[in-house]
Amino acid sequence: MAKMNPRLAFAIISSTCWSAFQHGYNTGVINAPQAVMSEWLQREALSGTNTSVSAMVDPKVTSVWSVAVSIYCAGGMIGGVITGIIADRFGRKGGLLLNNVLVFLAAALQGASKVAKSAEMLILGRLLIGVNSGLNAGLVPLYLSEISPVSIRGSIGTVYQLVITVTILLSQLLGLSSVLGTEDGWPWLLALTAAPAVLQCLTLPLCPESPKYLLLNQGRELHAQRALNWLRGDVAVHGEMEEMHQEAEKNKISKKVTLQELFRNRNLRLPLFISTVVMIAQQLSGINAIIYFSTDIFEKTHLGSDAAQYATLGIGAMNVVMTIASLVLVEVAGRKTLLLAGFSGMFICTVGITVATSYTQHVWVSYLCIALVVLFVTMFAIGPGSIPWFLVTELFNQSSRPAASSVAVTVNWTANFIVGLSFLPLSLALGNNVFVIFAVLQFLFIIFIYTKVPETKNKTVDEITAMFRQRM
Repeated sequence: MAKMNPRLAFAIISSTCWSAFQHGYNTGVINAPQAVMSEWLQREALSGTNTSVSAMVDPKVTSVWSVAVSIYCAGGMIGGVITGIIADRFGRKGGLLLNNVLVFLAAALQGASKVAKSAEMLILGRLLIGVNSGLNAGLVPLYLSEISPVSIRGSIGTVYQLVITVTILLSQLLGLSSVLGTEDGWPWLLALTAAPAVLQCLTLPLCPESPKYLLLNQGRELHAQRALNWLRGDVAVHGEMEEMHQEAEKNKISKKVTLQELFRNRNLRLPLFISTVVMIAQQLSGINAIIYFSTDIFEKTHLGSDAAQYATLGIGAMNVVMTIASLVLVEVAGRKTLLLAGFSGMFICTVGITVATSYTQHVWVSYLCIALVVLFVTMFAIGPGSIPWFLVTELFNQSSRPAASSVAVTVNWTANFIVGLSFLPLSLALGNNVFVIFAVLQFLFIIFIYTKVPETKNKTVDEITAMFRQRM
């Protein structure tokens, strides 16, 4: 049986670490230096601002800042839409390498925006890095699912989310006012995103293209076998090649699936529905709300603002640790079990936080809130955080996988965009009761996962598609 080996590990690091870096790092990078960047917008980049008030409440500054933050998700949606086209035209590895062009452009625009006194350069840079992240979110899970042995496919698929959690934490650390979150440091903070792109351009060309792409999409059998031999090391690949040949024969009968056919074909409709709902569930689970409110909750426990900021970093660190744990658990407990456990735990924590935040005048209740926040993040990390990214690649065969990934990733970024736009108005209107909405959604997601999501652990593509045919 094929297991982890140094070459496979190198391919995973080269493809995943430097791509997921962009997704995680640029999600969190402009949160910490918001105050100094808003002051720059007010004083230098924008005309007609009201300098007699704080930059954080200047309507023109806050509007431009909102665009700069949310346009990242809009870029992610664009990247999601074109994932299938890029994956089929340039390959999985080829698409990832080409995608770095957007990183270099974005880093240059964002890094030079302060010198040029241009808010437009900052916004365009954020849009381009968003497109890059959207493409990465589709291309990396595709590549990983196609180079991974079935026995450790889930663990390898979890690596993408692990790197996202690590790089969100890194962006929060580097964004501190004692590091690069300063008036002179923030352009360097944003330009730093070019470094992993350089590393990927140096390392990924040494790795092979996806063997499945080479055989099933391009019909290059010898190249596919060489790629598989490289990835598997000393392990014989005859069995895997035979499985790929069988899939290739089936693909000849059913040609490459377009987006239209994905929605029309009744055999593909259920797995597509499951993939999109699980992606929506990840974003509407309340994780963004919990992370947003965490500093506020910690400050209510009479921690100082600096201590509260460091406590929030502690939550990011817990997210990393539990995502590492999920690497092991996903192959032991299975995908469905971890999704159910994760959402059930989050539901209990959300109900607890909703009740507890009404009684924070008692110090012990405030500490209970901290414990519930940490437990919530823990439950998110063990399943809902990582599984949706690779589950979509497990539910579809080679002919429909790129189109399905494109839809699922676009839905994920769209849900992220909606949460980003609606959360602040909702929290202002409802206060702590905003968590009631997430509790209701989590309960609905638990029912859906229990009744609809199949267990894909240790199953081949043929076995998974056969399960769906039996359900029809």
